[in-house]
Amino acid sequence: MSTEASTDQRANILLVDDMEDNLIALEAVLGSLNEPLVRARSGEEAMKALLRQRFAVVLLDIRMPGMDGFETAANIKRLDQTKDVPIIFLTGTDADAGYAFRGYATGAADYLTKPFDPWVLRAKVTVFLDLHRKNRQLERMLARQRAHGAQVNARLDALEKQLAEGSPDLAELRTQVRDLRVLVTGNGAV
Repeated sequence: MSTEASTDQRANILLVDDMEDNLIALEAVLGSLNEPLVRARSGEEAMKALLRQRFAVVLLDIRMPGMDGFETAANIKRLDQTKDVPIIFLTGTDADAGYAFRGYATGAADYLTKPFDPWVLRAKVTVFLDLHRKNRQLERMLARQRAHGAQVNARLDALEKQLAEGSPDLAELRTQVRDLRVLVTGNGAV
């Protein structure tokens, strides 16, 4: 695998919590995934990080001073650039029962209470990392397909221009049609 390909396969994980101990715990649990872990100590820091780089998933504490997790999630889901980033809400076990409902209503993909099972958290994050990679792969395939379509259209435009200019060289046209067929089908068979 090339360096570019392996770098492209990296998927950033955003950890948002105002408590240092919680960030350290998250890093300990997720460090074995060998993906870049980015810290944010507030909703404001999280938004800045999300606007600077792409993330596969956001782990977001609900209770934070200033912009809490719900407000942060609402802001994430409001922006075109970040609206599709999955959010896993994290909160203490003493949280209000309505927090889960409010979290899902705000756009969370999942919701866990602290203390969380490290295996469960790692498994959930792994699912979102895999989805992120598959989405990136689809984006690359779509870009290649668009480029291929543009190349076919350019060749067709050139052929139409030759035909419009009057008595074209039929041998040259046959060669161009054969080349175009190879481009479209991937082989020269009729």
